[in-house]
Amino acid sequence: MKTLLPTSTAGSLPKPSWLAQPETLWSPWKLQDEELLAGKQDALRVALHEQQLAGIDIVSDGEQTRQHFVTTFIEHLSGVDFENRQTVKIRDRYDASVPTVVGAVSRQKPVFVEDAKFLRQQTKQPIKWALPGPMTMIDTLYDAHYQSREKLAWEFAGILNQEARELEAAGVDIIQFDEPAFNVFFDEVNDWGIATLERAIEGLKCETAVHICYGYGIKANTDWKKTLGSEWRQYEAVFPKLQQSGIDIISLECHNSRVPMELLELIRGKKVMVGAIDVATHTIETPEEVAETLRKALQYVDADKLYPCTNCGMAPLPREVASAKLNALSAGAEIVRNELLSRSSG
Repeated sequence: MKTLLPTSTAGSLPKPSWLAQPETLWSPWKLQDEELLAGKQDALRVALHEQQLAGIDIVSDGEQTRQHFVTTFIEHLSGVDFENRQTVKIRDRYDASVPTVVGAVSRQKPVFVEDAKFLRQQTKQPIKWALPGPMTMIDTLYDAHYQSREKLAWEFAGILNQEARELEAAGVDIIQFDEPAFNVFFDEVNDWGIATLERAIEGLKCETAVHICYGYGIKANTDWKKTLGSEWRQYEAVFPKLQQSGIDIISLECHNSRVPMELLELIRGKKVMVGAIDVATHTIETPEEVAETLRKALQYVDADKLYPCTNCGMAPLPREVASAKLNALSAGAEIVRNELLSRSSG
């Protein structure tokens, strides 16, 4: 029997302090070589266990084996020089020192496939695996070779498709592409962003998702959010085309964001991962707050297509905060699940 309102996370969970510095993005590893490999696997087990204890239905690796949701994938590709770094503005918000594309990009070997196989061995639950989307990848690089954002995005889409096909073969049930850049570069999203995403999912039989958020709870993002005014309507620019795309699930930031829920009407028919947990605060949501966000979303999303989720990844949060937030997500989903079931049987 299919779970009603299956819960999941957007992706990352905090790393244990013995593996990397907590509450930090791009935190260096504290272990090396064989110890690092074992440490990452142990951290993945811990992240899985935390999700299971909290009652999360669709589990992930918590991104324990990667330093960063974009650059770790890029590190494994040829044509990108990590020594030759340039400063670029990421998503028009903050400066970052990023690697340079110096030649044709290609994937010599699988990046996450062994990790995904390891996760698959640990659980019988549905598993979700996150990959960076083509547009967010090009936004996290300096391109000295193609000199065209679109051209580089198409190259990355082909590479992502190779990886996604192998992840599917490894037993991944949902492959999610992270595209926070979709909330910024609207013209490009509609011109070629969604098309490159469709190239990345070509030929896949497993479910596919795109995660479009307003970013991690880091200062550059929270400062930017303050400039967006009382209504965040960015989704409106890309929803119509996404609704017509081949992507199965759209993952969104809904709790404490100022996104008008009625925008979800524009993607009616798609499955929606509704972010009901704010990752930019240490305040723990109550189950009732989570339930309220889900009830609002149910006005525009059919119950069998609603997947309660977090707004974004939780890597920058303290572990106990992330854990409590997962518990709140499960408890809130359970409240609404029971309401729906009693309504259908009543």
